[in-house]
Amino acid sequence: MKKADRIYYGGDYNPDQWDDATIDEDMRYFKEAGINLLTLPVFSWAKLEPDEGVYDFGWLDRIIDKIWENGIYVCLATPTTAQPAWLSTRYPEVLPVDIQGRKRTHGMRVFFCVNSLKYRERAAAVAEEMAKRYAHHPALAMWHVSNEYGTYCYCPTCQAKFRLWLRRRYGTIEELNKRWHTSFWGRILTSFEEVTLPTELNDDYRFNPAIQLDYMRFVTDSTIECFQNEYDVLKKYNPEIPIQTNMSGFIKKLDQFAMTKHLDIVGWDNYPWPTDPAYFIAMKHDIMRGLKGGQSYVLTEQSPNQQNWQPYNKLKRPGEVRLLSYQAMAHGADTCLFFQMRQSIAGQEKFHGAVITHAGHNNTRVFRETAALGAELEKIGQAFLEGRVKARVGMILDWNNWWALELSSGPSQDMDYLKTFSKYYKPFYEKNIPVDVLSTESSLEGYSVIVAPMLYMMKDGIAEKLQKFVEQGGTLLTTVMSGLADENDRCIFGEYPGPLKDILGIWVEETDALRPEEQNIIKIKDGGESGMTFGRESYSCGFLCDIIHLRGARGLASYGEDFYAGSPCVTRNEYGKGRSYYVGTQPEDDFLLELTGLIAEEAGIEPLYPAAAGVELTARENERGCVVFAINNNEESAWVDFGDERLENLMTGEAVTGRTMLAPRDVIVAKINKDN
Repeated sequence: MKKADRIYYGGDYNPDQWDDATIDEDMRYFKEAGINLLTLPVFSWAKLEPDEGVYDFGWLDRIIDKIWENGIYVCLATPTTAQPAWLSTRYPEVLPVDIQGRKRTHGMRVFFCVNSLKYRERAAAVAEEMAKRYAHHPALAMWHVSNEYGTYCYCPTCQAKFRLWLRRRYGTIEELNKRWHTSFWGRILTSFEEVTLPTELNDDYRFNPAIQLDYMRFVTDSTIECFQNEYDVLKKYNPEIPIQTNMSGFIKKLDQFAMTKHLDIVGWDNYPWPTDPAYFIAMKHDIMRGLKGGQSYVLTEQSPNQQNWQPYNKLKRPGEVRLLSYQAMAHGADTCLFFQMRQSIAGQEKFHGAVITHAGHNNTRVFRETAALGAELEKIGQAFLEGRVKARVGMILDWNNWWALELSSGPSQDMDYLKTFSKYYKPFYEKNIPVDVLSTESSLEGYSVIVAPMLYMMKDGIAEKLQKFVEQGGTLLTTVMSGLADENDRCIFGEYPGPLKDILGIWVEETDALRPEEQNIIKIKDGGESGMTFGRESYSCGFLCDIIHLRGARGLASYGEDFYAGSPCVTRNEYGKGRSYYVGTQPEDDFLLELTGLIAEEAGIEPLYPAAAGVELTARENERGCVVFAINNNEESAWVDFGDERLENLMTGEAVTGRTMLAPRDVIVAKINKDN
């Protein structure tokens, strides 16, 4: 596969909106800013195919040639995210039906049914015309298929295909009835033709979690087929060019582990809210790196300034885009791409940030910051490309688990899987302990600690995999709402937490749901009894409270209030050569910071380097060596101590060693000297 020899820097460009003089001016500005890759023509299907089977590529030929004459590479996008009006009008079956049962009209983007055969036919056709023309163009660095998949459709085509999908998955209607437990509420089916999609017409999307869960799986599989439809065409003409599509920053809709098996490289759009803390953004990057087993990924979009679609679109503060860009690269991105290069003159995103604003020149704060970052990235070169992060802590994230947990009716309406996952990610992030995000299918070999928050769904083999991991000396940390249901959201009969209860040495009798304003207390047992020393005698907790009985485990802490005061809420169990921890409530952050710190210390896991609070550290290794990123997220100066190691600052060429100060919101990217 074609490999990058530089950090690709640039992003979405829509030159079909501009005249030749503007495009020529843009080329000068792009070179001034260090831009070396442009993504196009994402939304240009109607211009490329003005009528069915009638193509006009002359304008795109001229632009791509001009881009290449200026030494800039191209990420070529199939324009299939926005079908032409003639396609929607002539073949209305390509348009989606929404959850209310309404047939949508032409408009928006990603406004098509992924199961429409006519849509797939025309999408493959335009992709093939592009591949014939550009697959061996010297400017072509990668392909980008469509844009931000995620449309759910409830049309007759989807209904028919869903029934076929269920028949393939379950074989017989008897098996389907068993898996969906249709005897509840008298929902027994006598044929697959009686299956209806879960919509607002029947409320099954809210009140029948088994069918909604399978529908969401079906949408993922259908989207994969739709992507593969274009992928196969592009690969046929040049298998060396890598192919990706960009995942929306709102990542719940599609099972990304399933989706990205079919991509050569993961791509995603990072649009944090101004209130998102640094650890939450870092976690999403680590999720993207984890989707293909630690492989680096493409940051396909971020804004060089404010977004336009949030309620309050704050400007990026001076240095903020640089900070966010290096954070992405620190966690596994090999690119730094923006939406958009020149600000659109009209339309929904006319006020979305751009490298070249409506002012139309280079005398802006955003352009100066973009150019300064481009110069730094050119100095860094390919030092960390395809570099991997070495982690001994793995965190299990599962989309089916996410969906099922939040579809469940009870025990609390405030169930938020990603928020809970982030609470357990945060303390490792704050200690600068690297974390790999794993699927339930991932190998656990090489990890010392596995964290599985709210592992509600027990997929086949996961309990056995965790049992073997602990038996062989690993440490497992899991939580309330784990081990409760199977892949069809049927409760596991017997004591909770089901197949995990022996590893954990406990059983859970009941789970109390606290209102948002209610709290309980975690009371730490004395150090001698618990075997672990915490900094305080008590901590607050809330949300959910398991009533736990010990079956071999040791109680580390107990509840301080309510009728279950005194019963254990945090436990530890020795199992085989390893141990397991269970947190039966949602503790305050300080408790998790201490608990995970003690667990890491037990496992011999240390931070990358000592550093002040708010300094984020990562390291990426490839065949060229190890590159360290130090990012100061603080508004004041902060330190990192590299000890006796000698590193080379790749931006300045200066040596870095010992206790080193970082200016407010500053970054160091440094290569470890092999002579250390």
